Amino acid sequence: MAVMITDECIVCDACAQECPVAAILADGDEKNPFDEKYYVKPESCVECVGHADAPRCAEACPTEGAIVWDMPYTTDYEAYYTAGHESGTYAIREHKKKGIMFPSVKAQPFMENIDIATREAHGNVGNF
Repeated sequence: MAVMITDECIVCDACAQECPVAAILADGDEKNPFDEKYYVKPESCVECVGHADAPRCAEACPTEGAIVWDMPYTTDYEAYYTAGHESGTYAIREHKKKGIMFPSVKAQPFMENIDIATREAHGNVGNF
């Protein structure tokens, strides 16, 4: 996933329009597990690697702290995302043939210069 949207989200739609891989679901989207905030699909987010120098969603977001770092969507953090999926923190897509799209099925690129401590603390992407 790499980034997540917090409860600070004001549902303004600025972030979703900027996502180059359509990883952000609007409030009210049937696949969005949350009410009154947007949701980043962890199995789709690429942190804008190959698209921009920084996550475009955070650059567009007008709200401090609404978009924060999360763990890389790689096999090293498979247990983290599996537990989050089981607890309802994440709603990872289920593919008809491949099953749940955990990192072992399809890992995503991430900004390697963001340290793990910042990710674990869900540091503000805007401070990047």
